[in-house]
Amino acid sequence: MDHRPLHVIAREISTDWRKPYFGAVPYLDAMRQLSSIHGEFYNDSAKSIVAYFLANAGTWRGDNARRIKAELKGLIGLK
Repeated sequence: MDHRPLHVIAREISTDWRKPYFGAVPYLDAMRQLSSIHGEFYNDSAKSIVAYFLANAGTWRGDNARRIKAELKGLIGLK
């Protein structure tokens, strides 16, 4: 199954979540530089970046947030 590139997902998140929680910002910024969940950003794997983003995205709510969080969880193997 084809997955959307992480930078595309990050752009959609930024459009929907106008004032992200400060703890999520560095991970969102890193996701903007990544295409694949198998990539790396400096010494961090894309999977860990997505996991840390999700851990800091608790205040992002709504239909888009639920859908995109589910998509990201699927990419890193969480249900």
